[in-house]
Amino acid sequence: MKRREFIQSSALAATAMVLGAPAHAEETPARADVRRFRDLGKTGIKMSDISFGAGSVPSGSLILRAIDRGINYFDTAPDYGPSEDHFGEAMKRIKDRGKITIASKFCRPIPYQEGKSHLGLGTTVEEYVGAVENSLKRMGTDYLDLVFVHAIGEKDDLEQEKRRLLDENMLTAVDRLKKAGKVKHLAVSSHGPHNMEPLMTAAVNSGHFDVIMIAFNFMKFPRIPDVMSLARQKGVGVIAMKTLAGAKESGAKLEAGQFEQAALKWVLQHEEISGLVITFKSAQDLDLYLPASGKTLTASDRKALDHYAALHGAGYCRTGCGDCAGSCDKKVNIAAIQRYHMYFKDYGDQKRAMEAYAALEQSARHCLDCATPGCANACPYGLPIVSQLREAHRNLTLSSTMA
Repeated sequence: MKRREFIQSSALAATAMVLGAPAHAEETPARADVRRFRDLGKTGIKMSDISFGAGSVPSGSLILRAIDRGINYFDTAPDYGPSEDHFGEAMKRIKDRGKITIASKFCRPIPYQEGKSHLGLGTTVEEYVGAVENSLKRMGTDYLDLVFVHAIGEKDDLEQEKRRLLDENMLTAVDRLKKAGKVKHLAVSSHGPHNMEPLMTAAVNSGHFDVIMIAFNFMKFPRIPDVMSLARQKGVGVIAMKTLAGAKESGAKLEAGQFEQAALKWVLQHEEISGLVITFKSAQDLDLYLPASGKTLTASDRKALDHYAALHGAGYCRTGCGDCAGSCDKKVNIAAIQRYHMYFKDYGDQKRAMEAYAALEQSARHCLDCATPGCANACPYGLPIVSQLREAHRNLTLSSTMA
């Protein structure tokens, strides 16, 4: 049975403490709930080890179901479509706001565009403050537990990205928001593709950030454990994302959910990780991912990961790697295009992927008839970059002849 065929019934009992509903419903015996909570650095927050990424959340009811299953950490953003509005729907039913943790981003409420939807250098203190206040209005809450400087490392300019990381206007705005009780903690995220490790190291060493969120899975990231170790020494919480290594089909040899749960357990075996955020799109995803909560990695899990790596290792673009940067004389952003294509093919988020691709300064149109591809041997993992970029262009544009 393949992942898309995985359907298992979800219990609908409400949690009396959080939702204010009666606690008389019987629990489905096979139901999987969150089994472990971990300290989120020195924030005082106990985070569900498997937590809710709301980039594609379809409704407020799914948020309520997740709370019922024990998830207490939720990650959203203004540029995640109607995500924050769905939190507003859910918030009307949540009786104890203090039982859940909500994180959002310094973003504009427009479709994701690299370098445009995220607030960057030149943003005023008032604009930073206004972005958070607008998020609070959409979600119907008085405060954010965390606000993120989002997606550090998008641009291949280490010094500029460091300036965005420690922007004085942003820090002043956060101080003002904290004093007003509208934000509790400052955080930063990065899925690369450029300089993820040095930027996250700078964030940890700066003393300004309580939490970092990084791309981390069983496929790569040999230098990230050093960042995680440093963060733990400094009391900075570490959240993992992109944990499914592309979320591709895991193959007929594996049972439904076997790979997904193995991949999550692999991440959670690292004690430096406070928890992981994964996208939930439906109630079935609760049954797909939550069986991994609080569980240890087994020999069978390792075999499932090896099987997946054998299937997809030669085609999966390692999020955050960026080793191909600068190999194209046409300045095609190879890693960004690969990520958007992953959203299109594997995450089922076609609209967001196409919008992000259309906003790039340089598309992969030049790759269609490139006679001297400098990127051909640029991937240390042997990915067929040229053919992948051509496929990406065909899928991410309405016509293969479009620029």
